[in-house]
Amino acid sequence: MCGSRTLFWLILAGGGLGLSACDGPAGSEQPKVATGASASRGFAGRESCAPCHVVETKFWEGSHHDLAMQEATAATVLGDFDDANFTHAGVTSTFTRRDARFFVRTDGPDGELTDYEIAYTFGQVPLQQYLIEFANGRYQVLPLCWDTRPAEKGGQRWFHLYPDETIDHTDQLHWTGPMQNWNYMCAECHSTNVRKNYRAASDTYETSWSEIDVSCEACHGPGSRHVEWADAVARKETPPEVEHFGLAVRLEDPGRDTWIVNPDTGKGIRLTPPIETAEMETCARCHSRRTALDDNYRHGRPLEDTHRLALLDETLYHPDGQILDEVYVYGSFLQSKMYQAGVTCSDCHEPHHQTLRFPGDDVCSRCHTAEVFDDKSHHFHEAETSGSHCVDCHMPPKNYMVVDPRHDHSMRVPRPDLSLELGTPNACNGCHQDRSARWAADKVANWYGPDRRTEPHYGEVIAAAQQGDTAAGPRLLDLLKDSAVPAIVRASVLELVPAYLTPELLRATESSLSDADPLVRRAAIAVTEVIDPQTRVRLVSPLLDDPVRTVRMQAARVLLPVPASASAGLNRSSIERGTAEYEAAQWFNADRAEGRLNQAWLHLQRGEPDRAEQEYLRALEMAPWFGPAYVNLADLYRAQGRETEGENLLHRGLERIDESAELHNALGLLLVRLKRLPEALLELERAAELRPEWPRYGYVYGIALNSAGETARALAVLKKAHESFPADRETLTGLVSISRESGDRAGALRYARKLLELAPGNPSVQQLVSQLENQ
Repeated sequence: MCGSRTLFWLILAGGGLGLSACDGPAGSEQPKVATGASASRGFAGRESCAPCHVVETKFWEGSHHDLAMQEATAATVLGDFDDANFTHAGVTSTFTRRDARFFVRTDGPDGELTDYEIAYTFGQVPLQQYLIEFANGRYQVLPLCWDTRPAEKGGQRWFHLYPDETIDHTDQLHWTGPMQNWNYMCAECHSTNVRKNYRAASDTYETSWSEIDVSCEACHGPGSRHVEWADAVARKETPPEVEHFGLAVRLEDPGRDTWIVNPDTGKGIRLTPPIETAEMETCARCHSRRTALDDNYRHGRPLEDTHRLALLDETLYHPDGQILDEVYVYGSFLQSKMYQAGVTCSDCHEPHHQTLRFPGDDVCSRCHTAEVFDDKSHHFHEAETSGSHCVDCHMPPKNYMVVDPRHDHSMRVPRPDLSLELGTPNACNGCHQDRSARWAADKVANWYGPDRRTEPHYGEVIAAAQQGDTAAGPRLLDLLKDSAVPAIVRASVLELVPAYLTPELLRATESSLSDADPLVRRAAIAVTEVIDPQTRVRLVSPLLDDPVRTVRMQAARVLLPVPASASAGLNRSSIERGTAEYEAAQWFNADRAEGRLNQAWLHLQRGEPDRAEQEYLRALEMAPWFGPAYVNLADLYRAQGRETEGENLLHRGLERIDESAELHNALGLLLVRLKRLPEALLELERAAELRPEWPRYGYVYGIALNSAGETARALAVLKKAHESFPADRETLTGLVSISRESGDRAGALRYARKLLELAPGNPSVQQLVSQLENQ
C-alpha cells in the first residue's frame, strides 16, 4: 500500500481496451464476472499447474506472492487481537477476537469509534495489513499494521502508517477514503485475474478474482490452452498446434546463462541479448509506480498498453533518479547499467519464491568477480561490516511503510560530489549520518584518486531545468541526442523541454517521436502541446496509429483540441479510435476524481458543458479535497457568465483546503475580473506564498499589482521570481513590459535580451529587442 501523499491527478494520456470494467455510455457491453478457477479469459487455476510443476509449486508456497492476500483466520492473522489497544493522534483503537473472527474498534468515516470485522490479511513480512469490507463492494485498508519482525528487532507491535501525522476522518489519507481503497489501489497486484468491475451508475464495485493470491497465471497468463496441450501430451495424443506450448507468454530467457567475465575488468558481459522484454514488463506491471488504465491485461504485450508508467517526476525521484517516494523498483532499474547490459529480474531473483538466487554478495559475484570487487581495496571497509557488502553502497535502502526497507535498484556508484551540488542523498552519508557530504566526497577522492567517478550526470541537467536555470536548454538537448542515456531519463527530460523550447529542441523532440521506446514517444507528444496547431498535426498525426495504446491516446489527446482550420489531413477514424480509447480509460477510473475530471475535459472538447459540469460535481462529491475540480468548474462557470457561482464554489473549496495555492490563485483572478482588486491581491499574494516553487503564481501576482498601480511592488515581486526561476519566460515578459511602461528602457532591454537567450529563433522576441535597442 502506498504510504504517500503524492497523487496521480492527471490520467489524461492513458488508455484502455474498452469499457470493460465500469459502466460506460449506454449500450456498452459489460464483462462477465470471474467466479472461480475456470472463470473468464481462460484461467485454469493453480491446481491445474501443480501436478506437473512440482518444484516451482514448492518454491512458491509460503512466498510473498502466496501470502499476498488471505482470508482472515486464526492461521493467517499475525497481529495481537487479544484485547490489545493502540493509540495514535488521540484515537485509541482496540483489537479483539470473537470466536474465530477478528475485529478492530477504530474511527470510521464520521470520526466515531466503530467496530469493524477484519475480512482479509495483506502480506506477512515485515508487516501485515488488514482489509475491512464496506458497503457497495468497497474494501478499505486499515492504517494500523502489525510489525511482524521479531521483538528484539523492534517488531511484534502495532504501528500507524503515518506515525508523524494526524489524519482524521476529513483528511484525504483517512483509511476510509479513496486513497486507501483496495479495489483501486491494491487489488490488481495482490490477487490473480482481478477485475475491478466498478459500476459508475450505482457507485458500486463487483471486484472479482480467480485466485486470492498472486498465483501462477498472474505472471504466466491464462493457462487453459497450455493445460489442453499438456493433457494431450500426457495421453500420448497429438497436441494442438499452439505457440509456446499454449502458454500466453514466453518468460524464460535462453540467454540467461550466456554471461562471461572479462578478466581485465572483472565484470560480466552478456553474449546474447534478451529475446524480448516480456519478463521485465510482466514484473513491472506491479513492481512500478504506474496508473492502471484497463484490467484486460494481455500477457506479453507492452506494459504501456494497459498502464501508464510514472517518469522521473520530482515528487517521486531525486533529480539524479534516486528513489524519493515509493516507486516500486522498475523505474529505478530502467536507469541502471545492469538493465542496459541485459540483466533481467530473474538473473538475481528466483521468480517462484522471490528470494535471491544466491545469498548476499554471491548473487553479485556471478558477474562481478569477488577477487576484484569483494575486497577491501575496492570498498575500503572491513569484511562483513556495514559498507563492505555490494548493496550497502550500490543499492542503499530507504524505509517505506515505517518498517520496510526497499533497495534502490538504479544500482549506482556513490557520488557524494553530486550531493554537494544537488543536495541528493548518497550511500556514504546514509550510514555516516553524523558526517557531511563534503567529508564523504573527500573520502572518495582520497580512496579512488583521479580514477573516481566525476563525469557529468543527467541529474545535474534535470536539477538545473527544474530550478529554471537559463543554461539548461542546451544541456537538455545533449541528453535527448544521446541514445546511450536511458529511455526513461530521455522521456523525463522531454517533460522539461517546453519551458526551454527552441528550434533545436523542437527538432530533437521530432526525432524522439520515432524513438524505439514508447515512454519517449509518449513524452515527446506532450511537448507538442505548446507549439502551433499546424505543426502539431504534422508531427503527431502519424502516432495515432502507434502500436502502443498509451502513445495513441496521448496523440489523440493533444490533437483533439486542434481547430478544424488547422486539422486538414487528419485521419478522423484514427483520432476517433484514440479518443475512444482515452475515454475508456477514464471510465475505467471513474471511481476516482481524476477520472471524472478527465471526462469533464473530454465533454468540453465535444461542446457538452452541461455534462462536463456534472462530472466536475461528481468529482467533488467523491473527493471534496480535490483542488483541480474546483478550479476547472469555476472556469467553466466563468465561460458561462456565472461568476457568482464560481466565487461561491471557490470559497467552499478553500473552507476545505485552505492551503491550496491553485484555489487562492483562481479566486484572485475571478476577483480581478469582478474589479475587486484589493481582495484579489490578497488571494494572489497568498497563492504565491504557498507555492513559491511555481513561478506562474508570482507572475500573476506581479501583473495584478501593476494593474492596481503598484508598479514598484510589481517589479519587486517579478524580480524575486526571476531570481528563483531565471528561465521562466512569462516572468521575463512581465519584467520587459512593466519596465518599458515605467520608462526603464535599459531594464526592459536587459530582460528582453535574456528572453532572446532562451528563445534565440523567436521572431517576436527578436523584433522586441530590436525595437528597444533603437528606441
